[in-house]
Amino acid sequence: MTQFIDLSIPITTKVVSDPPVMLPQIHYTDHSETWAQIALFFPGLTKEDLPDGQGWAVESLTLSTHNGTHMDAPWHYHPTTYEGRERAATIDEAPLDRFFRPGVKLDFTHLPHGHVVSAAEVEAELARIGHDLQPLDIVLVQSGAIYGTDNFTDQGVGLGAEATLYLTERGVEVVGTDAWSWDAPFSHTAKKWAETRDPAIIWEGHKAGRVRPYWQIEKLMNLSALPPHGFTLSCFPVKIEGASAGWIRAVALID
Repeated sequence: MTQFIDLSIPITTKVVSDPPVMLPQIHYTDHSETWAQIALFFPGLTKEDLPDGQGWAVESLTLSTHNGTHMDAPWHYHPTTYEGRERAATIDEAPLDRFFRPGVKLDFTHLPHGHVVSAAEVEAELARIGHDLQPLDIVLVQSGAIYGTDNFTDQGVGLGAEATLYLTERGVEVVGTDAWSWDAPFSHTAKKWAETRDPAIIWEGHKAGRVRPYWQIEKLMNLSALPPHGFTLSCFPVKIEGASAGWIRAVALID
C-alpha cells in the first residue's frame, strides 16, 4: 500500500511564515452571508427558498505567488539563463514531467542557522545516505527551519551557488527546502555582507539559475517523516501566466 505524506504548509493568516510585507490575507464568507449571491443567478429567489436559508461558503485571498508552499520558476531569479543565451522560463512554461520523480532528502539540521552549504557538504551527505545522484532526481533539503515556530524566516541553512551548481551539473532540475528560502536567511547574510560588502553572497543560490535553470520549492514541511531516498515526490505548480512562481501541494509517495 502506498503511503502519502503531505509536505505542504497551509496558506493561513494564523501562522507567520513570511516577512510582514509579504503576509497573505484571507476573507472568509460563510453560508449565512451568501444567499444573495446565489439569488443573482436566479431572479426572484428568496432566502427562504434555500435549504435552511443557507448559501455557499467562499473565500477571497490576497496572495503573493510566493506565499505558502510554492515553486519558483527560473524567471524569479533572473530574466535570462544559460549565461544570457536564453530567456528564463516562467511557471506556466514548467515541464510537467519533471514534477513527479524520485526524491532524495539531504539532512543538514546539524549545521547552524545561516550556514551556506558547500558542494563538498552536499557530496558528503549523499555519501552518508548511500545515494548515487541521478539526473532528474528531486533533491529536498531538511534545513533545520521549523514551520510554526518564532522567527521562522531567520531559520535554517541555505545552499549557495557552488552547491546549487553541483546539483544542476549532475542533471538535477528540481530542488526544495523546508526553510523560507533556498538561500541562507537574509538576516544572517546581511551580517556577512556588512563585513565584506561582497554582492556575490546575496541570493547566490537563486542567482545560480542565471547559469543553469532549475525549479525550486520553498516552505515545505514534514521532511523529517521522509527516508533519505526511496520515495517519489509529486509537486505540480499552479499554472499562472507569466508568473515567477506557483503554489504547489507537495506530496511524497512511499510504497
